[in-house]
Amino acid sequence: MARALAEAGIDAVFSYAGRTETPATQPLPVRSGGFGGVAGLAAYLTAERITHLVDATHPFAAQISRNALAAAADAGVPLIALERAPWAEGQGDRWTRVPDLEAAVIALGQVRRRVFLAIGRQNLATFAKAPQHHYLLRLVDPPTEALPLPDADAIIARGPFTVDGDRNLLRDHRIDAIVAKNAGGAGAEAKLTAARALNLPVVLVDRPSIPDRPVARTVPEVMAWLNRT
Repeated sequence: MARALAEAGIDAVFSYAGRTETPATQPLPVRSGGFGGVAGLAAYLTAERITHLVDATHPFAAQISRNALAAAADAGVPLIALERAPWAEGQGDRWTRVPDLEAAVIALGQVRRRVFLAIGRQNLATFAKAPQHHYLLRLVDPPTEALPLPDADAIIARGPFTVDGDRNLLRDHRIDAIVAKNAGGAGAEAKLTAARALNLPVVLVDRPSIPDRPVARTVPEVMAWLNRT
């Protein structure tokens, strides 16, 4: 999205949440950090004379998406969400769909398992309720403090990932179950394809609910919306 805006010569700013120590370089001016809730974001939109807001956050970053929708309404700025389609279960998949991470903990069961916990670092403490499992984590940045899980290994890697790489990862670590958020997109789908090939079960967490808003699935759709408005 940032590349398309830059190539079109559109005056735009890229906003990072500020949770990643070494975020990817962008071809636009970048700001980092929170806005201070709905009021702070609305004030920013007004002060910077923003005319259009593209919500391209992660599908599980529900709070900022809700804030963006409310702030855009307060500031009178049109908004569109760039939201990749969720993954859909296919032949050979062994998915258990759950509504949230707490349900994912329950779905893992009481018997010890070796779990690839592919949920990022923000919600790891939820799985401390199931300390009987061994957890493999894949993080973008090295942890700066002790992990909240008693039996866990962390590898540091940045996607996109390949099917061959993830298949080898699952085999090397003797993983027998995966927990993942249904983020959609191609960058992190490899683990699901690898799980299908290895006949591994996947506990897949459904996306949180967000109020209705205009949604685009592709960058060209967003660019067309910008041209129309």
